[in-house]
Amino acid sequence: MAQVLEFKLPDLGEGLTEAEIVRWLVDVGDVVTIDQPVVEVETAKAMVEVPCPYGGVVTARFGEEGAELPVGAPLLTVAVESAEGAAVRGTSPSGPSADRNTGSGEGTRPSGDGTGPAGESSGNVLVGYGTAAPAARRRRVRPSAFTAPLSSAPTPSSSPTSSAGLGAGEPPTVASTVASASASAPAPASAPVPASAADSGRVEGADEDRGPVAVVSPLVRRLARQHGLDLRHIAGSGRDGLILRADVESAIRGADDERSATSEVRSVSESEPVAAGERIALRGVRGAVADKLSRSRREIPDATCWVDADATELMAARAAMNGAGTGSGGAVPKISVLALLARICTAALSRYPELNSTVDTDAREIVRLPAVHLGFAAQTERGLVVPVVKDAHSRNAESISEEIGRLTEAARAGKLTPAQLTGGTFTLNNYGVFGVDGSTPIINHPEAAMLGVGRIVAKPWVHQGELAVRQVVQLSLTFDHRVCDGGTAGGFLRYVADCVEQPALLLRAL
Repeated sequence: MAQVLEFKLPDLGEGLTEAEIVRWLVDVGDVVTIDQPVVEVETAKAMVEVPCPYGGVVTARFGEEGAELPVGAPLLTVAVESAEGAAVRGTSPSGPSADRNTGSGEGTRPSGDGTGPAGESSGNVLVGYGTAAPAARRRRVRPSAFTAPLSSAPTPSSSPTSSAGLGAGEPPTVASTVASASASAPAPASAPVPASAADSGRVEGADEDRGPVAVVSPLVRRLARQHGLDLRHIAGSGRDGLILRADVESAIRGADDERSATSEVRSVSESEPVAAGERIALRGVRGAVADKLSRSRREIPDATCWVDADATELMAARAAMNGAGTGSGGAVPKISVLALLARICTAALSRYPELNSTVDTDAREIVRLPAVHLGFAAQTERGLVVPVVKDAHSRNAESISEEIGRLTEAARAGKLTPAQLTGGTFTLNNYGVFGVDGSTPIINHPEAAMLGVGRIVAKPWVHQGELAVRQVVQLSLTFDHRVCDGGTAGGFLRYVADCVEQPALLLRAL
């Protein structure tokens, strides 16, 4: 007998709490096998294919492509052919649907954590990210955006229904959900007192703070009505709070002044019409970047220093390295300028370890980190991402260049894992690829510094006492002023510039 199991969006790790559905890989009615990828989702870290821990027939999908789901929300349901499995779980043949409909707490609803019936599910809910422990079961009302499947399950029959108005084992439909909500909704409150009530001689209880409002003169009532004033909102200056003509005239003058000010503001805004524009949701990669940059500006007291450097010798050294010959497997992989700069940074960080640290604000301590995990900014179609070259301090220029190339390809394909995008201790940002000379980088929280590199361009430069055309680059360092002072930051930047101008210095540092 088929048992319908519900698969929820699993914990993707790295503290991620939601994901956006990019592309469904299966349709309703498809047969899936255990650990077969069923949907491609985008998190704030990367694109991930989510495998289903159950094998069977897909009976429903939850969420349109482009919808954002929180971790734990239903993804799909799968009909699994196993009556024995239902007995093991202690559920009736109606399975999880009956438990969901009645809310009685009898039976155990599949949690989507990969712990289904024996022989029918896998422990690897998300291969490469680990399997989360089963969450404690709790009753909750799921938002309609997640309970309404794209293709609904079989239509409820006319058999006797449960307390939710559905047959046992039948999933709720949109219509039944709305009907249930309508039946339990409270009756609407009585309508407010209309403004015309001000025409009466006395308005009792119109203002809980002021008590009864007293009006005697018909002239006062007519004057208020002509100017659209609600007497309930006018404080009377007469005896026992009686509203006098002077009170109404004062309110009229106040209303005229307010309308005049509003008219001036409106005339200014109308003279320069602004289009409604396009609204773009800050979510996924863009949302994660926005949150991190905002937190960096909010928490880190940063400062920036910069210097121009003559990169002519560095470019010559790169050309010599790339023209050194071929290896046994063919051409030697080209070494990028970014890789050379990364190697220079690791050497500089060994001299100035203060900049390879983070601040523990709770303990009020600076934590110097033992390894250099070098992040580099990469622009992709999905936005700006920062892949991390792990243990960059132990790599040579060739190894760093190869790893940067591999991570860049994965970034452009949207295949970076959260592990490849986290754990950085220092970031290198080459904005020169955009054709700009300089910038003030924003520190990649919770790191302590970022080195920015502008374009390398031919400029007039004084070289060996004579004016010459040289390849010049601007370097800028933004650093956390809590971890060091300007002397340390300046020393780091000057060492980087010296290595750019005289690459032989780097050889002596090895």
